[in-house]
Amino acid sequence: MMRAFHPVVVLIAAFLLAFTPPSASASLLPDPDPVQSPFRTAPVTIDGTVLFAVRGLQAFPAQERASRIEKLIEKTARDRAVRADAIAVVESEISTDLVAEGETIMPVFDSDARPEGVRRQVLAQVYAGKVREAVARYRRDRSPAEIWRAVLWSAVATAGLLAGLFLLRSFFRRVQERLIEAKAAAKIGPIRIQSFVIVRAEQIRGFLAGSVRTVRRLVVLVLCYVYAHFVLSSFPWTRFLSNNLLDVLLLPLVTMARGFLKHIPDLVFLAVLAFVTDYLLRLMRLLFEGVENGTIAYPGFYPEWANQTYKIARFLVLAFMAVVAFPYIPGSDSPAFKGVSIFLGVLISLGSSSVIGNTLAGLTMTYRRAFRVGDRVKIGDFLGDVTEMRLLVTHLRSLKNEEIVVSNSVICNSQVVNFSSLSREHRLILHTSVTIGYNTPWRQVHELLLQAAARTQGLLATPAPFILQTSLDDFYVSYELNAYTDSPQAMVQVYSGLHQNIQDAFNEYGVQIMSPHYLLDPKAPAVVPRERWYAPPARAPGGGGLSERS
Repeated sequence: MMRAFHPVVVLIAAFLLAFTPPSASASLLPDPDPVQSPFRTAPVTIDGTVLFAVRGLQAFPAQERASRIEKLIEKTARDRAVRADAIAVVESEISTDLVAEGETIMPVFDSDARPEGVRRQVLAQVYAGKVREAVARYRRDRSPAEIWRAVLWSAVATAGLLAGLFLLRSFFRRVQERLIEAKAAAKIGPIRIQSFVIVRAEQIRGFLAGSVRTVRRLVVLVLCYVYAHFVLSSFPWTRFLSNNLLDVLLLPLVTMARGFLKHIPDLVFLAVLAFVTDYLLRLMRLLFEGVENGTIAYPGFYPEWANQTYKIARFLVLAFMAVVAFPYIPGSDSPAFKGVSIFLGVLISLGSSSVIGNTLAGLTMTYRRAFRVGDRVKIGDFLGDVTEMRLLVTHLRSLKNEEIVVSNSVICNSQVVNFSSLSREHRLILHTSVTIGYNTPWRQVHELLLQAAARTQGLLATPAPFILQTSLDDFYVSYELNAYTDSPQAMVQVYSGLHQNIQDAFNEYGVQIMSPHYLLDPKAPAVVPRERWYAPPARAPGGGGLSERS
């Protein structure tokens, strides 16, 4: 039982070890000195079991010496013609050697025995006993019977792991159903102080569900660790992995813990900097919201500038804080961090030229005040109402209820006609032209056009419409009707009604419109008489004919 629970206890101790002082876990970390001293010690390990440690010589470092001894011991163990008890101790002039059938496995020098406080002959006898045990164990673990026994126990462990995972899944599913998703969930209420809710019931249920999942994952990890440790230790070829499995798990934890402790002052500085930055951005946001809402006014600074100006100021503040924080970021002085930063900078500089151009164009448009949301504009060939202005693009809704997305750089390089900006104070002038022959008095044409304007819904009586005679052509005179409106968004409907009323007025008085082409004078004016204005299938409004309208 103690052997079965040992890996679990060690795994729990790993988390405590991550926060111990450096001296307590120094053996788990690699030697900070990259150059190994020849007088350091190195372990001699066979199948994951450490037999003893040897010291290095001036011309033979400890690690190389230990590796050579391991190879010679394994060579002796593979040669079954050499008996394990045949490994003897032979005295020479300067050392005591461990010999197997005439081949030296390792010499033991006085420098090896001096730190142990014994003579080299005594130390050689101890080493010889451990080598004999290692050779015998090496051969026994690789015997067919032991291999089949390890395979059998590994299969049993695999079946036990699968069964345990299945039982855990069923158990935790029932726990979740009974404690979280069943009647117990209805009993979970919010945490409140009087009428103020501190923690909602949904948050409590979510926390419980997350806790159950976390416990299940931890138990699964422990089971997988115990399984891996048992299976790896069952075979001699993988036993060294089982012995180092805990170190492999602990080393990242210890490294992260030491890195965290080392950078605590820098992390505290970054936390304070983040708090100050957040507080400063909140103050800036309140200031610009007041400007945007009109509660704060600055001469020459328009409210529609507030949002974009806040974005620019926020970007500058964040950029400045990033420059201040950069030296305090853990690992910022490492070559890898600098290399990644340069790589990302190159990618951004190569791939964001159009993005930067559109962004600058969007900022420029804000301060140009060419238009704002809700205005009816014409940008190049696009006509519509501005629905949204973003940093990169502007959204228009066309007269056909289509969404048009125009890049801000295109807008900056195009002519923009705003039908709404001046109409708020000076009204928008709608105009249309007709061509009438010279045989029609111009005063009559003026009056007919004014009557058509007066009948058109959406045109204003004040300021009064006016007529311009724009040209005297070969066969007709060009007349331009100009009328005011305060509804730019309805200009298409107003134009349509105005053209209808112009046709009706000229037909009513028998005046022929010469547009668009003129070849010769007809025998009779090309007009539509009143009795044909509502020819089938058209119907007069209210069934009363034109008299009501005129």
